[in-house]
Formats: sequence, structure tokens, C-alpha cells
Amino acid sequence: MTLAGAREGAMSGIRRAVAAAMARDLSAFVLPGPSVARAMGLDLAGSHLRVVGTPRHANVLILVGPLPDGLRDAAAVTYAQMPRPRAILTLGAGDIAPLPDADVSAPPTRAGLRSGLADLRRVIAAGAFRTDSGEFTAPALEVRVEYTCPMHPEIIRDAPGDCPKCGMTLVPRETASDGHGGHGGHDMPQEDRPSPAEHAHAGQAEDAGGAGAYTCPMHPEVISDAPGKCPKCGMFLVKAEEGESHGHGHRHGHGGHGHGHGSEAHGAHGAHGAHGHGDHGGHGKQQDHSGHDGHDGHDGHAGHGGHSKAAIDGIEPHFMSMVELTEGQPRSSDGLQMDWIEVPFGPFFPGLPAGLRLTLTLDGDTVAGSEARSLVGRAELVDGPQMTAGDFVGRLAAMMPLGPVAYRTLACAAIEEASRADPGQDARRGRAAAVERERIASHLGWLAEFGLQSGFLWLAARARALQLAVQGADIDGIAAQAGAIRALIRRVETAPLMRMRLGRIARIGKDAPASGPVDRARGVGSDARAGDPTLIALGFEMCVREGGDALARLRLRCDEIAQSLDLIAAAGRIAVPEVPDVETVSGEGAATIETPRGAARLRVKLTDGKVVEAELDTPSDVNIALVETVTAQRELGDALAAVASLDLSPWEVRG
Repeated sequence: MTLAGAREGAMSGIRRAVAAAMARDLSAFVLPGPSVARAMGLDLAGSHLRVVGTPRHANVLILVGPLPDGLRDAAAVTYAQMPRPRAILTLGAGDIAPLPDADVSAPPTRAGLRSGLADLRRVIAAGAFRTDSGEFTAPALEVRVEYTCPMHPEIIRDAPGDCPKCGMTLVPRETASDGHGGHGGHDMPQEDRPSPAEHAHAGQAEDAGGAGAYTCPMHPEVISDAPGKCPKCGMFLVKAEEGESHGHGHRHGHGGHGHGHGSEAHGAHGAHGAHGHGDHGGHGKQQDHSGHDGHDGHDGHAGHGGHSKAAIDGIEPHFMSMVELTEGQPRSSDGLQMDWIEVPFGPFFPGLPAGLRLTLTLDGDTVAGSEARSLVGRAELVDGPQMTAGDFVGRLAAMMPLGPVAYRTLACAAIEEASRADPGQDARRGRAAAVERERIASHLGWLAEFGLQSGFLWLAARARALQLAVQGADIDGIAAQAGAIRALIRRVETAPLMRMRLGRIARIGKDAPASGPVDRARGVGSDARAGDPTLIALGFEMCVREGGDALARLRLRCDEIAQSLDLIAAAGRIAVPEVPDVETVSGEGAATIETPRGAARLRVKLTDGKVVEAELDTPSDVNIALVETVTAQRELGDALAAVASLDLSPWEVRG
């Protein structure tokens, strides 16, 4: 097997030593994320492997489970950012195109992880350098050239030419070939086409002769005895007196030149912000920090007769003040007017749910707007016109990698309701305990990710270890870890820095729709377990916390971890539900279960023992709408912590 991401060169003596050292010291970037790997019981950090938070620090890309279609392009970009030599290890990933073929593949089990890493080390040691090494380019990173106006970045063309608004020569720039962040492949919008009057004006400027000097509004040092275009910027020359009326006449030659330079710099900056690389574009309203106004005065922003609209003593008339520059822009919460930019986070941002794309509109360091969407795209529940009950249950569990046991239990309960089957009291107690075990593991996994995002590394490390210890554990295994889990809960609840960091941020009012711990952490809410006779018999009582902020949500999850330990002990057994035998049954059924993130409801229709229709409601479908509420007018760090406190699962969100 050859290494797909090897560095070019023959394996000399020094290169063999380097390859052997790299094989021993593996740094991995994990997709879709470490949380998914831990939910599958994979201990990456304990496998003599260093898990890093950026692909630029990794030499191994590990793919855990099938890669959703919506994440494939992002995964290819991630791989392209890794330094060579680099390798790919897949654990049950299947097809990973447009990525290159995996260097090593193994099943998504602990034994598969060990064997896969051993094989990978041998591959790296033997093939980190190759004489025939090829390049890899992610399709999303391929670029093409388009042309835009430095003064009017909204003007974009596929070929060279002149700006229809100011006559300036369009300048080339690179943009993504797939259209993400560019506007290529379109014709000139009707509103951007020069009007007949503009054509006539241009023609008059080019055909007119006679007396008088002509100058460039942007470069007043350029003077001509005849009409034409500026040799520096391509703008149509105007009569000198017209140039003076725009505040750029000869009497301000030096200042006019400086102003023109500042305008060009601003125009290029604004073009990058509005139509730049990928999703990193802003609104195209970037400030020119040199202090210049970023306008050429030709569009009327500088008043006629050489006076600016906001005249300030001691400032030359052609100079536009910051008051004028920000005129008409929204005001910040402190009353200032600033430029807004859009900044994307995800879908592989450490501390945020894997697969979530969060776009924040920043007003300085304050969030003025936000948008959250899942790039996973939940697939159809029924694959084809019909499915067997077993295939349907397995498909739903696989679709929800962060809560497979809860959704397997939900699917079995809905099919049992449709077929009027009764699993028995012992089975009900066993499956209830299995869901509570998953609740403990899920909440510990959330604590690990939240600790990483908030800077509490001790919490991330301890919660991660305990999550793996309870993942798939039996009754005795849970009992053995109960003391350590309760000790961690006490430390979290009494940590003063935790209260200072999370108190009073991301508050959610009692009227906003919410589900699960997010709902119950504001003094109200519901819990599907409250209506389950099996759980009531085990001693269940709904946990509630006051406050509605990120701290209340953290403490509520700690309360639920402790309660789940008690419920498992009372159940006395843990059993993952079996698929009921429905044979030729026809009917409809519905079930509700309290997953770790809230209530999920499933409705199924059976025809001759086959699932033909299914409809699912999930807690993340509800809670993702709260992102804008918890991030509004928050500083960037608090906004990211607020989103993390919701514990969203992009796999649950409808595409």
C-alpha cells in the first residue's frame, strides 16, 4: 500500500529516519469530531495518538463512521490544509470521495482502532516519501479569475472591461470555482448596466474637444488637454472645474492624491470582504484604517463646491470624516456606528457540535446577528418504498451517532405500538436503564466538549475519561464508576471560575420554545419520562433548575447524571431493546422518548410487516432556533459558549 499524501522524494537514509519518527508520533484531526468517536466508544486520546484541534498540526486524518454528504467538501478542504506527508485512516467510513482513497481502513471498534493505527504506522514508516508523489486539490479550493471594480465591488464580470458606474478599469481577483463566495457565471444585472444617458455622457466625454484642461477625479495630478481615460485607474477624465467641485481639484493636489490612494485601498479591501474566499466574506463595508474615507467623491459623497457634507474645522474639504463614512450604518449597543463582518465557525470547530455551521455577524467583538444550520442533512427515514422493521430500527440508530440507543429504543417502541406488542416489564426496565446509561455518557461528553471550548482543560480530560468508562458498561461497571462521576459533579458545581464564566450568559426566557435540559433549566419545562410508568416505578422525579442561563443548563445536566446513576441501580439490569417480530402486521404507532437532548417523537406506519412511512420530531429541531436568542449582543467568546450550552446534534436537524 502506498501513502496517498506522501512527500515527493526518494527514501534516503535521513528520510527513513524522519519517516520512522513520524510513524511513532502521530497527530490526528478527527472527523466529524472527537465527540462522535467517543460516542462510539473509541478512545483516540488513549491510543498513543495526539488529537489536535486544527488540521495544520495533524499528519493523520481519521474519519469515524460514514461521512455525511454535506461534510464531504469540508473534509476535502481539511485534508488539503494538512502538511505532507499525511495519511487517512477510516473507521467504518465507506466511500469518502472527494478525498483520496484511505491509506488504512478498519472497523469502528476498539480492536479496529488498535489494528488500524498499527497498520498506519507501518505505512507511514515505509512510504512517507515517494518519487512519484502526486498533488491533491480539494474541488472547493479550486479558483478562477473574475473582474471587479475597486470602487464598486458589487460589479463583477467574467472578462476584463470598465466599470459601468465610474468607468474605472476592472481588476482581476481569484474566487472559488464552485461559486461559494463568488458570483461567477452570471450576466451583468440589469441595474448594473450603463443607462443610455451614461453611454451618451461617456460618448460626449470621448468625442468632445475644445479648450479647457481635463483631470481624473481620483488622481488630480493627471492633467490632459483632451478628454480620455486616466492612465492610472482608467476612470473617465472630467473638466478641471468639475474635478474641483468634487473636492479633488488642483488646489488640493497633494491631499487629493493621498485621498485617491486611500480610496483604492479601501475598494480592494471591500471587494475582498463582500465576495472573498469561501464563506469568509462580510458585507463589503470594511473600514480603511488609514483614516481615509474609502470613497472617491465621484458618487456625490463629497459635497459640491469643495465642501464635505460634514465640515470639520481643520480638515480639508475633500477629506471624509468617520462620521460621514459610517453615515447610515446600524448603531452598536454603545451608540457607535461600525462596520459589520460575517465570520463562519464550523463545521469542524473545536467546542462546537461537529457538522454545525455557525455564522456570526460581528459588530466589533459583539454579535449583531447569527445563523446556525446543520451541514449533515438528515436523510429520509425510510430508505425506499418500504423497509423491514429490523432495517428501519438499525437505520434510525445509525443516523443518530450521538444518541443511537435512545433512537433505537424509540423506533422499537413505535413499532410495538403499531403491532400492539408488549415487550414485558423486565425488558422495559432494561431498556430504560440503557437509555439512562447513554444519558450519563452524553452529558459527560458534553462536559468534555464544553470544558475544551471554555478553557477548563481539567474538566475536558476527566469527563472524557469517564464517558469512555461508562460507554457500553454493564451494571457492575456503572457502579464502579459512580463514585468518580459524583466527585466530578461536585467539583463542577462548586468551581468558582465556572460560576464566573457561565453565570448570566445565554439566558433564555420562559416563553421561548425549548426542549430537554435547555427547557428545564429555566424553572419550567417537561420531561417525557414523567409519564413513563416504568421510570416512575424506579423513582424518577423531574429535575428543574432556575436561571435559564448557561450555568443553569450545566448544573441541570449534572443533576441528571446523578439521577441516572440512581435509576440504573434501581433497574438492576441494562438491556438494549430487541426489534419486535411484526411478521405481516399492518397499523400505525407512535412513541415518545426523552433523549439526552430532549423529547423525540416518532410515528410509523406498517403495511404487511414493513415500515412504509415514518415521521420524526427531535429536540435539536426545536433548540437550534434558540441560537440567535443566546448570541444576540454577546461578546464573541460568550456567544460561542452560549451555542455550546445548547448541546445541539446536527444529525437531528432536518436538512
